[in-house]
Parts: sequence; C-alpha cells; structure tokens
Amino acid sequence: MRTVGIVVEYNPLHNGHLYHIQQSRKITGADAVVAVMSGHFLQRGEPALADKWARTEMALRAGCDLVLELPVAYSAQPAQWFAYGAVAVLEATGVVDALCFGSESGELAPLLRIARLLAEEPQALSGRLSGLLKAGLPYPTAYSEAVRSYLSDAGLAVDAGFRLDQPNHTLGLHYLLALLRLGSSIEPFSIRREKSGYNQTTITDRRIASATALRKLLSERAEVAALAPYVPASTLDILAREAAAGRAPVTWESFARPLLHRLLQSREADLAAFAEVTEGLEFRIRQSLRTLPEYSVEALLAALKTKRYTRTKLQRMLLRILLGHRKDELAPERLASGIEYIRVLGFGEKGRELLRRMKKTAAVPVIQSAAEGDWPYLRLDAEATALYSLAFDAPAPADAWRDYTRPPVRV
Repeated sequence: MRTVGIVVEYNPLHNGHLYHIQQSRKITGADAVVAVMSGHFLQRGEPALADKWARTEMALRAGCDLVLELPVAYSAQPAQWFAYGAVAVLEATGVVDALCFGSESGELAPLLRIARLLAEEPQALSGRLSGLLKAGLPYPTAYSEAVRSYLSDAGLAVDAGFRLDQPNHTLGLHYLLALLRLGSSIEPFSIRREKSGYNQTTITDRRIASATALRKLLSERAEVAALAPYVPASTLDILAREAAAGRAPVTWESFARPLLHRLLQSREADLAAFAEVTEGLEFRIRQSLRTLPEYSVEALLAALKTKRYTRTKLQRMLLRILLGHRKDELAPERLASGIEYIRVLGFGEKGRELLRRMKKTAAVPVIQSAAEGDWPYLRLDAEATALYSLAFDAPAPADAWRDYTRPPVRV
C-alpha cells in the first residue's frame, strides 16, 4: 500500500486543506494518507481553536487514514525544528513512501536544489544569518537574505521571482532539509497553494479562505455557521458540537490569567530560563507588565512588539513560558536526537492496516495513550493537554487527564 505523509494543523480544516489531501493522494499515486498533526499548541505559538481529538476527527472525515501527533516540543517551533520533528515522525513509521506539502509556487526543483546545498549547514551561512539577526532583522527575513547571499557568492543564485521568505516555501525547504539530514528515502512532492495565502486575513474567494481568515471571521461573527461556505460539512458539524459543549473556540485570551500569573511571579532570572526568551527579552517582559493598559495577551504582545521581534516569535516565547518549557528541555541537540515514540491520535480502516504494518516497521514504540510510556516529551504533551483543558467553559477534572484516558478517534 503506497502511503503519502502530510504535515498539518487544521485550525480549522477547510476546503483548501481538503484539496491538499485529495491532490496529495492523486499526484503521489498513494492508497493511504498519514497526517502528522500538531496537538493543542501550534507552529505560530498559538493555541488550537479546538482540541486535538476534534481536529483529528476533522482529518479522518476529510480523507486522512491515520493521524499521528507532532509533540509540542516540535509543534510550536520555528520552521527548522517544526519540519524536522514532523519528518522524523513520518520517517519513524517505516510505512510512508512520499511527503507532499503545499507551497506558494508548487515548484519542488528550486527548493530541492537549495536544500542539497544547505544540508550540511555551511558555516558561512550560519555566520551571515547571525550577522543579519544582530542587525535587527526578523528571523524569516534574515534567513532568506542569508541564503540568497550565500548562494549568490557560490554562483548559484535563487531563481528570479522565487521568494524564500514566503512561509510555505520556508517550511518546504526545511521539510527537504529534514529528509536529507535524516537520510530518508521518502520522496518529496509539492503542490501549489490555491486562492489564499497562509496568513491572509481577508476572504477573497467564495469557497477557499485561509485558516487565519476563518478564525478572524469566527471571532467577528461568533457563529460557527459563518464558516459554512469555506469548510467541509464534517468540519462544520464538529466545530458546532465542540462549541455547544463549551470546548471551542479556544484563543490566546483563554490563557491570559495563568500566563500573567506566571509572568508576575517570575523574576528576570526565572524568565531567562524559559525557551525562546532570548537577547534580554526577560527585562522587556517585566518592564511591559508595569505599563499595560489592561491585563490581556493582546495588550502584552502589543507592548513587546518591535521591528526586531515578529509577533510569531513573541507568541512562541509566551507559550513556552505558559507551558513552563525550559531552554535545556528544548536545546537543539535534544531536538536533533529525534523522536522516541509515535503517538496515534486516530485512524480509519486503512489506518488500522497501517498500524498493523507499523508493528514490524516502526523505529520507535507506537502508542495510543500517555500511560504507555514515560518519555520527557510525552510528559510535556500530557501537561499541555491539562493546561489546554482550563480554556473550556466548564472544565472537568477528567479533561486534564485525557492524554492518559482518551482512546484514539476511530472513523
């Protein structure tokens, strides 16, 4: 059974994602689709709109056959480690033949050419990147410029009009780098992202809108039904059910009190120990707390924002503080050592067959509950679920322990 892997967040799953699933199966000739999905906290440092089991159900009903969790240690990371963790999960299954990702151009060749040149992490590139970051450029811009400069000096300029600083090109490049660094035989494919950009906040098409625009629409209209033209019926039903149960939508403001409590009780030295707190940001946090016009996450982000630090960087920083993730837990050498387990979030009939095969092919244990192991990153996921449950309208004690008690979703 030929199998394609995809990397997803589904926040929420919309018609553009449905197209991606269908095209991934089509262009790779796959019989089954394995999705690696972020859990409760996402790549841009945000909480998911709905919990990971609801979004797993969205994935399965939209055509995915098996959904595996990307640990929170990787899911709320910059592109390099987000991509590395996701590809490492797919590689460890032993059953994935292809990887298909969306990109702004849909062109694989330019990204693959660049990835082959950068796979060994040339020291000259690292030096250029460090210099641009010290000059105050945001990381995505600095990385793009460093790559362009490095390739130009090597006589291998990036194709005209091919923008590396576009978010899906950046992710695509890092998926390819991860495949190369892991020595993976998984074959990469790319399809063009249609109709809307990754972070586009406006809706310009009658059927396709970005997840960012849909979350904005939901916050403005406060009605799940407003999303109907842009999401599959199954997504709409699941979101409506979760909203009725008081479990969605979850936003950053759902965590304002626990976050602010941790910030207010932490000294600068305490804050400096958390992951993503860099270059003296612990002092800026403490200063900003004294001048906030109101106690909200949005007000805090506005106070912290500078040209140097993107909103995404600041959100990731606040998220790591909220979750209590220290620098040593997420050190590059620890992340590079790879995954220690594969967590199953849900499966259909073909997914069940893949799981039977994975009993023989998987490089690490395949588990369906946090009760099956005691790996450090699995504990971080269980703790993230417990915290996430506090965002519900009426959280029950049992909600905090669902990583240990909730079985995989079956469709």
